[in-house]
Amino acid sequence: MTALLIKYVVSPLIAAISSFLIKRYAEAKPKLITYLIHASAIPLSGIPDNPQVNTQVNSHSIVIRNIGRKTAHNLRIGHFVLPNFQLNPNVSYQILPNQNNGTELLIPTLVPNEEITISYLYFYPLVWSVINSYTKSDEGLAKYVNVVPTIKPQRWVVFVLWVLIIIGASTLISLLIFEIMRFFGLG
Repeated sequence: MTALLIKYVVSPLIAAISSFLIKRYAEAKPKLITYLIHASAIPLSGIPDNPQVNTQVNSHSIVIRNIGRKTAHNLRIGHFVLPNFQLNPNVSYQILPNQNNGTELLIPTLVPNEEITISYLYFYPLVWSVINSYTKSDEGLAKYVNVVPTIKPQRWVVFVLWVLIIIGASTLISLLIFEIMRFFGLG
């Protein structure tokens, strides 16, 4: 009976898990995400040299990160309009024209877990939504992620959650093993 359990349950389970792990590591690739950090508008009125001037200075920043396990090559950040900008950390880049009369920043590589921030500064009537058009690399498009700032939970809360997850998972596995054994007449 134990041989049947190993033959019909354990062996396919081990094969499935090992093939999943082999596929995951063999097909490791870069994975780009991008998100908007902030957008702000600062009104300038009554400048001491010229009190008649009323204008607005706008800024926003985007973050691009490679969360994959391989280096992303030829990272391209497209722009409908390219205002003044700053890269942090300071990496080498090129400014190239793109096919829809805009420009793109070309960054040669982005290694795994590397992150760059691009901060833009521009004047009204430009707004953040008409600056950036796309983010991609030779390996594919970046995923745009909406970020909501949250407070990190305390360590004890995280510990309690992990304990509950482990208890639930072990209970589920025990019940599954019991049902499989009962199905094969082993228990």
